[in-house]
This record gives sequence, structure tokens and C-alpha cells, in this order.
Amino acid sequence: MRRRKRLGNKMVQNLVEEVPFWWHSLDLGGGIVTSGFKSQATLAQELDSINMPRDLTDKTVLDIGGWDGFFAFEAEKRGAARVAVVDHYQWSMDLGEWWRYWQDCRARNFPPGPYHEQPFWHPDTMPGKLGFDTARNALGSGVEEMTVDFMEADLQDIGVWDVVLYLGVLYHMEDPLRALKRVGAVTRERVIIETEAVVIPGYEHEALWRFFPGNELNHDVSNWWAPNIAALVGALQPAGFSRAEVMLGPAREQVEADGGPHHYRAIVHGIKGPH
Repeated sequence: MRRRKRLGNKMVQNLVEEVPFWWHSLDLGGGIVTSGFKSQATLAQELDSINMPRDLTDKTVLDIGGWDGFFAFEAEKRGAARVAVVDHYQWSMDLGEWWRYWQDCRARNFPPGPYHEQPFWHPDTMPGKLGFDTARNALGSGVEEMTVDFMEADLQDIGVWDVVLYLGVLYHMEDPLRALKRVGAVTRERVIIETEAVVIPGYEHEALWRFFPGNELNHDVSNWWAPNIAALVGALQPAGFSRAEVMLGPAREQVEADGGPHHYRAIVHGIKGPH
């Protein structure tokens, strides 16, 4: 992978301060860490929990919906021969304005409108990509960019990748099975899926998806579906994967609790190839 020349610390600090909103707290070296919504400790825990291979030498890695690029940069550190981030939705927004809008709606208990219909939506200029661009330049990274909507892009242009990261994306998809089929089409060996998930006690062996018609999940209108673990594992077969490995499923306390649905974050690997 061809890396870029790393920028000086003073220039990096100035560029970092120009980014209106960071999702990831990224260590850019020289004592500079971006002030992300997700802390370094949170990201370290997430990185550990997804079980991304520690040695990615000679592997290609695609990060779908990578935002600021934390996991893509980590794949590069682990020796991947080629890494790319696909993003469009987050990169199309003025994220500072989006964040203020979302917080204001939540404070007033007012349902936000679809983000792509708001004044901060600018797919022509991609203002939300500034964080990724800044981090990539600061790190001298060779991670590539694909500024396309994954659900609408020609998959031949995306290509096929050894390892695909699909982290925090599935529950934003209006058609999750179609999304997983497209993910399967660009995966050669393994997909790593992290998603909002549900437990409905007494129905853990039924494949169920919970639908959110409005902003019921985290006051966010871009959240649509949350599967239980049976549904998530079951959907991988028609998506083209030969088997699934559950890295993080529901806690026993949730399965045995009364009521529900109970929410948690599930992590499942979809594997291509023989059993």
C-alpha cells in the first residue's frame, strides 16, 4: 500500500481544529488526538470485541460506512495490502450542523426529519468527509476512498475484498437482506458485522427483526431494523456466506429476563468457503 508523507504536528493541529465534528477519537501522533464522540477507550473496546484478524498481511480490507476511518487505519497498521473506505451518507452532511440539529430535536422531544432532506445535506461537496481526509493526511495513510452510496453503486466498481467491515451500518438499512446480499457479493473470505440487536425472551430460536417506523431507536430517523441473533445468523446464508461465527450474542440475563425486547450490540462474522 502506498503511504503518503506525514504532515508536521503544527499543521495537523490546525487542520484538526477546522473539523466541526469528529466521530472517532483518533491518535494522529505527536500527542494529537481528535475529540471524537467515541473515546479512545470505547474504540479500543470495540476493536477488541469485533475480532478483526491481528495479521492482515497480503489481505485486502473494505470498510463500508467507515466515517472518520478508525477501523480502516487499524487494518492498515495490521499490514493489509490494500484498504478502502466506502461512505456517502455521513460524508454528505455538514456534521456540525447535523449534530446540533439532532441534539436540538432530542432536547425538544421532536422527531427529526430525514437527514437527506435537511439544509446540511450536501452530497455535491461532501463536507462530512473532512475528518477522514484530515486524519489520512495527518497519518500519511494510504487508505483509499470510495465516495459512493454502497446500496446504489455498481458492485463491479467496488470489487471483491478479502475482509469486509460492516460496523454499525446494518440497522440503518431500509432493506437489510438486500444490503447483506450486496455485502456478500464484495466479500471474498470474511465479513465482520456489528449491529444493534434485540432479545425477545422466549423467542430466541425464532428469526425476528424489530422495525422502527420513526425515531424510536436513539431518537434517530435513520435507524430502521434490529435483528435477533437467529435472524442475523440466518440472513447470512441467503447473502452468500457458508457459515456464521457469533462473536458476541445476547447475555444470558437478557434471554432469561421478563418483558422485552431487550437491546444490545451483536457481532457476527460471515465466512465464505467450505465448512
